[in-house]
Amino acid sequence: MVNAKPLVSIISAGMSKFGKHDGLLTRELFAIAAAEAFSRCPKLQPKQDIKAMFIGHMGEAYEHQGHTGSTLADWAGLAGIPATRTEAACGSSGVALRSGIYAVLSGLADMVIVGGVEKMTHRTTAEVTEYLAMASDYPFEQFHGITFPGLFALMANAHMHAYGTTEEQIGMVAVKNHYHGSLNPKAHMQKEITLQNVMGSKYVAWPLKLYDCSLITDGASCIIITKPELAKKYTDQPVHIVGTGQASDTIGLYERKTLTSLQSTKLAAKTAYEMAGVTPDQINLAEVHDCFTFAEIMHYEDLGFCKEGEGGKLVERGETRLGGHIPVNTSGGLKSKGHPVGATGTAQAYEMYLQLTDQAEKRQVKDAQIGLTQNIGGSGATAAVHIYRRDQ
Repeated sequence: MVNAKPLVSIISAGMSKFGKHDGLLTRELFAIAAAEAFSRCPKLQPKQDIKAMFIGHMGEAYEHQGHTGSTLADWAGLAGIPATRTEAACGSSGVALRSGIYAVLSGLADMVIVGGVEKMTHRTTAEVTEYLAMASDYPFEQFHGITFPGLFALMANAHMHAYGTTEEQIGMVAVKNHYHGSLNPKAHMQKEITLQNVMGSKYVAWPLKLYDCSLITDGASCIIITKPELAKKYTDQPVHIVGTGQASDTIGLYERKTLTSLQSTKLAAKTAYEMAGVTPDQINLAEVHDCFTFAEIMHYEDLGFCKEGEGGKLVERGETRLGGHIPVNTSGGLKSKGHPVGATGTAQAYEMYLQLTDQAEKRQVKDAQIGLTQNIGGSGATAAVHIYRRDQ
């Protein structure tokens, strides 16, 4: 059992259903997530108890709307509190969680709400691709026409060449995550697929095919964190965050020493593991940033779940599936649950809250004690890793 002193404790969490929400704005989606978090914690008086808000939101372009922090605080019924937006591309709410932890540890706020939101589906695929590409290097990547499928395809190619990783192994990530997503009533795509479905889908950027790419999604998520000594005042089942790490790397792939690993993830994980006093083999489940199926394989290795080059074999053996040695992306991940980019980091934390309080229903990991989330921005120029444990 991990005996590290908790940094902060999660007392509640909320999430909208992920998917296509015609007619709803980001502010309304976040209000849905916040309302769930408030309802899960009857002893909470939100307006009185919550002292600050940190919100992950990638881009103004989707709704032509900035000033997200104050807007969402208002619609969540929390107007008046300090409300701050964080932006780190697809890692925005993972970084928002770090900001919330800083606020509580500093003593400036005893309790904060941390969340994220994005509304994407009302835009065309071409528009979304352009907006997402803004998280890559403009003069040396965007300007020359490469988008994120291409960038992750370059990494996948390098990994296949170096370690013999196969298209089939990459596709197995999609099969696994769609199975997990079929068990999640809030997932965008709740249907199982076969490896034949994946292998038969159209190429987007070789070796990545349609079923290797995460979904364009609308959604919001949030968690409420407080000082550990205050948590039992509000709930009998707090979930403690015992480790946190964040790191950066070059924004462009062309400057990196390797394309088969993310240095930002390795550095962030090292910090989080040391702070929590745990090793990778003590993690019972993880939510990782599978924006593309190959990325999940790379994350296995960078987080220490297997040796370098063996991520494909890990998924092939079924070790990251429910019932396996270390279930990964029990929510369905970005691949099946969906990827409303600003909401992804705290949606991962929402899954950890459910799992470590035995509320994950059909996808519950038996006897889970320690969990990990990993949220990246862009092609890995940002990474945030958090480690959670069940209340003892």
